[in-house]
Amino acid sequence: MRYLAITTLLLSLLTSCGSKEASADKAENPGPVAEKAAPDRVTLTAAEQQLGGVRLGTLTQRPMSGGLKVNGVLDVPPENLVSVSAPLGGFVARTDLLQGSRVRAGQVLAVIRNPDFVQLQQDYQEARSQLKFAKADYERQAELYRQEVAPQKNYQRAQAEYEALQAKTNAQAARLRLADLPIGGPIVSTATLRAPKGGFVKAVNVSIGQSVTPTDVLFEIVNPEHLHVELTVFEKDIPQVKENQLIRFSLGNDSVSRERTAHVYLISKTIGEERTVRVHAHLDREDELLLPGTFVRAVIETNRVTVPTLPEKAVVQFGAQAYVFVVAASAAPAGAATYRMVPVTRGVNEDGYTEVHLPATEQGQSLRFVTEGAYSLLGKLKNAEEEE
Repeated sequence: MRYLAITTLLLSLLTSCGSKEASADKAENPGPVAEKAAPDRVTLTAAEQQLGGVRLGTLTQRPMSGGLKVNGVLDVPPENLVSVSAPLGGFVARTDLLQGSRVRAGQVLAVIRNPDFVQLQQDYQEARSQLKFAKADYERQAELYRQEVAPQKNYQRAQAEYEALQAKTNAQAARLRLADLPIGGPIVSTATLRAPKGGFVKAVNVSIGQSVTPTDVLFEIVNPEHLHVELTVFEKDIPQVKENQLIRFSLGNDSVSRERTAHVYLISKTIGEERTVRVHAHLDREDELLLPGTFVRAVIETNRVTVPTLPEKAVVQFGAQAYVFVVAASAAPAGAATYRMVPVTRGVNEDGYTEVHLPATEQGQSLRFVTEGAYSLLGKLKNAEEEE
């Protein structure tokens, strides 16, 4: 019985040792496993490259503009923004203007009713009648004085009365013209308010029946011709800004970010409360579709340097990082090609090219870049990662 127990124990020890040795051998010599693709590489067959429109090129040195990125608005010069008021006040009898309406110079904006208009016209006509009598008396006294029939003081008194009434009549006529009332003719109780300049109605601040005073602004008219760009530049950046510098800007409401140009013509000499300075620029090309007050994003070109560039299509954006693809040196099946994704720092965009700065580990190498079809590579690479 004791012999049987010893034999069983020896067999158990031998079996345990064999299992450990097999496990060790398996750990030291693992079987074949599937090779995992690198997360920054993607391989395309010849057909996929053709379908994706993949084209290759090299990094080229081009003169690009360095500049300040600033914001601003489109504005009009003071002479193109007009506030219209009723010079003598009154009540609004009629107006049919809406905000945004186009008006011509001299067009009627509103009709103003005021009882004082009647008194003004009455005073003018009375003064004109008195002037006629004073003129006749002055001429009679002048003739008598020349004939030495009447004393000189009568002639001087008639002359003074005539000149005083002449001044009074001219003043009454000027007030009538100011209110756009008729000078002579039938007496009316209404006056027309006309547009001093053509343009678009920016604001309508009245309604029919409203009482207005000479200080109330009834309408605001803006002429969009000769728009200029008004930019806000921080105090620390102003030394870089000079007259006649080129400005490239795009509208904040432009979905395609079409680029327009202007040139600096005026730099303010005062600093605002936010430590900023106003910079004004003339547009290089007038555009009737532009509206005053539109927000703009702009770059003021402060210098021009030669930098490494690639076509804009070569640089792809994924998240907050910009990337380019380069041809990898790894082996690939016949007709296929492997591409490697490299993070880059993007600089200035100009004329379809983008300033590109490679990581230090990539500089100095002879690289071939994907200049077209980069987004096709990015799409396949990210899809492959999701499938894994």
